[in-house]
Amino acid sequence: MPLRVVQWSTGNVGRNAITGIDARPDLELVGVWVSTPDKVGKDAGELAGLGRSLGVTATDDVEALLALKPDCVVYTAMADDRLLEAVEDLKRFLRAGINVVSSGPVFLQFPDGVVPDEMTAPIREAAVEGNASLWVNGVDPGFANDWLPLVLTGVCERIDEVRCLEILDYSTYDNGKVLFEIMGFGKPMDEIPLLLQPGVLGMAWGSVVRQLAAGLDVELDGVEEHYERLAAPETFEISAGTIEKDTVAALHFEVRGMRGGRAVCVLEHVTRLRPDLGPEWPQPTGQGCYRVQLTGEPNYTLDLRLLGEDGDHNTAGLKATAMRLVNAVPAVVAAEPGLLTALDLPLITGRGLVKPV
Repeated sequence: MPLRVVQWSTGNVGRNAITGIDARPDLELVGVWVSTPDKVGKDAGELAGLGRSLGVTATDDVEALLALKPDCVVYTAMADDRLLEAVEDLKRFLRAGINVVSSGPVFLQFPDGVVPDEMTAPIREAAVEGNASLWVNGVDPGFANDWLPLVLTGVCERIDEVRCLEILDYSTYDNGKVLFEIMGFGKPMDEIPLLLQPGVLGMAWGSVVRQLAAGLDVELDGVEEHYERLAAPETFEISAGTIEKDTVAALHFEVRGMRGGRAVCVLEHVTRLRPDLGPEWPQPTGQGCYRVQLTGEPNYTLDLRLLGEDGDHNTAGLKATAMRLVNAVPAVVAAEPGLLTALDLPLITGRGLVKPV
């Protein structure tokens, strides 16, 4: 019997998750939650842009969806600017005995040492109460900086530093809330956005470096943050809007896991809105990539290039996030109850996704 799944939200990631759920023979889409009234009553296939009906009508009725008693909820609702509300949603699902794979809040992908235990204790208690599991992941934070680098460490003789990079041009990423409000693009250079407030980088991506350290059996002394930004040399347009001259147009940050006075696990992001900005910063292969650099013996560099069928790397990134969650549903449903990390699950593959000619 296929596992019964509810998709929670139909935004940039949620639309791709619906497509992914439909693609897996071991999953059955039984419900879709939407936050906007104009989507209520529409078929999931229409909301996902599939060009065909899936026979599942979107609703904003939470109780009706919980009454379906699905095996799992794929939760892709925006969490960055509504952390408390998102956590309450997740606890509600868990208490109802519903497993969850979620794209956020991202600190929950590996919260130990990142946030106080009192922040995660109610989530763990809800999981035990409902005999259900929660797994937060994606592509970054997620696959590009958990199993991808950890697998590569398996061919090392000595490891001095593990560095995971995202090197992307976000000009085609059509999400104004994330770009402008959270990341601060298009804002004055002296304005500090939510993402760059003290401690936020360490809370979001500190989970990455701490999980890497745990996977390598390294106890970190602490986590450090660093960032720099560049201004637009002139006014230009991106998919999400206008970037005025002299406002923020490029961001480079690092979250460094420190041990013995040096960085041993590093998360680095290079985010441009034009490819000519910051030429001295790391450059991608192709239009954009995730990169793992292992310094030690031997030295390794592994580039994961992204490209969707439409020719855009940001489309590929959204699909990667969605499918990292969708493909993990069977493993999360089968797991012991609790707040899971990537280190708790078996290898997640695309089992069942190879179609006959």
